[in-house]
Amino acid sequence: MATLPDGTSLPGRLIVVEGIDGSGKSTQLDLVHKWITSLDYAVAFSEWNSSPVVRKTTKRGKKKQLLTPISFCLIHAVDFAHRYQQQIIPALKAGAVVLADRYVYTAFSRDAARGVNRQWVRDIYSFAATPTVALYFKVPLEESLRRIMTGRPTLKYYEAGLDLGLSEDPNESYRMFQGRILREYEGMVPEFGLTVVDAGLPLVRQQEIVRQAIEPHLEGALKAESNPWRKVLAAEGLSGRYLDSLVQSGG
Repeated sequence: MATLPDGTSLPGRLIVVEGIDGSGKSTQLDLVHKWITSLDYAVAFSEWNSSPVVRKTTKRGKKKQLLTPISFCLIHAVDFAHRYQQQIIPALKAGAVVLADRYVYTAFSRDAARGVNRQWVRDIYSFAATPTVALYFKVPLEESLRRIMTGRPTLKYYEAGLDLGLSEDPNESYRMFQGRILREYEGMVPEFGLTVVDAGLPLVRQQEIVRQAIEPHLEGALKAESNPWRKVLAAEGLSGRYLDSLVQSGG
């Protein structure tokens, strides 16, 4: 179960994936989503930096290069707080399995990499529930860079960390910025008890490890309402908007 900061246990399960860009965490979470859906559990999904409350502000700030490390930190905190109250907590209270593509650890790593005080950032997110399982996909920096840079025409200003003045070359700046983030993640593994997954392993083997970490926590979670279309689509590995729309309409 997920646990609130005051020690209160919530009936739902909170499964979190973390890692630097190019770690493959989103691919693994998508496979987990399909797997848990096929088991008939009620699943909710939340993604970093996706709240409509701050989306326009973030886009405008990035376009005009107005964001400082502190403003970046606060905008993401607002984004998280909105999703936490509107998506994550209601689903956990209902007993559902919540899958989060990035959680507070992303803020801890990225904000610290931008020079923001670590403890100050942790205090901002002190209201967040402790995940049931937090998976950290560990990948060497060079492999991460290879995956990201392959076929990528250009790197965006903030994505490359050009706002930090690390290097005038976008590729080198990106390398240095991601290296900083990687070091922050490595320090958080013992601090928060993150479960490390070797992201260099074959995809199938990674998924086996991920399922072994998650499966013991699923028993007793909320089951989705019975729907014949859900079973048919889940058996074919289909989920997401197609499955949800059919369930809501009753098939």
